[in-house]
Amino acid sequence: MASQSDFLIGISCCTKPFGIFGTLNHAASDTYVRAVDDVVHGVPLLIAANGQAANIEALLDCFDGIILTGSRSNVAAEFYGGRPQASDPLAEDLKRDHVTLPLARQAVERGIPLLAICRGMQELNVALGGTLHQRLQDLPGRIDHSTSMQANEAIRTGKAHQVILTPGGLLAKIVGRQMLSVNSLHNQGIRRLAHGLTVEARAIDGTIEAVRGTGPDYVLGVQWHPEYDFQSDDASRMIFESFGAAIRRRRGHFFA
Repeated sequence: MASQSDFLIGISCCTKPFGIFGTLNHAASDTYVRAVDDVVHGVPLLIAANGQAANIEALLDCFDGIILTGSRSNVAAEFYGGRPQASDPLAEDLKRDHVTLPLARQAVERGIPLLAICRGMQELNVALGGTLHQRLQDLPGRIDHSTSMQANEAIRTGKAHQVILTPGGLLAKIVGRQMLSVNSLHNQGIRRLAHGLTVEARAIDGTIEAVRGTGPDYVLGVQWHPEYDFQSDDASRMIFESFGAAIRRRRGHFFA
């Protein structure tokens, strides 16, 4: 059996303008890379957001696990029958969508361990046929799940509200708790849950905050960002540990 250090972990990228000329780059936060290095103990590889030019089959042939990352951008409304969204050029990232949606769908079909975070959980739901609320804060009875963009990182990424975990669910078993305090940096949220997913946690206002796949393979989505505080928060670290353990089990099965 191969050592765990040679596991290849795909990390989804966004397209973002960088520098004084706004040159388009493919980017993922360093926090995901460090979580793979320090907790999953795999080799992080960034997945370019190159749209319909992406070779999804070739990508999936390479990876032992996949992380769908969070992002400021939203899943484009056209993929789930929603209304056109704001004209903000950073509101959507179609090139990312054209990579991550088929990537998520086919990763689930192949049984490749998949950890979907924030936008990534929304992508997972849409990829499997679900729909989204575009602005949770506009719905009656919902709390504001977004966080203002401010320089103080402790406030921006700090714990914002609690989530209640499904008793006996995968996430409750991973973290050993029935309730968690989480950060919250999203506008969109799951409206209709996709077939093949089940709810693992909800916020106090009923918003779906975590899901898992109903099949035998590791498919976990969380609406918050455990990559921000895995070094100091036990539950966040345990989520990445469970992802790494699923990869080792799968590789052990193939190489036994």
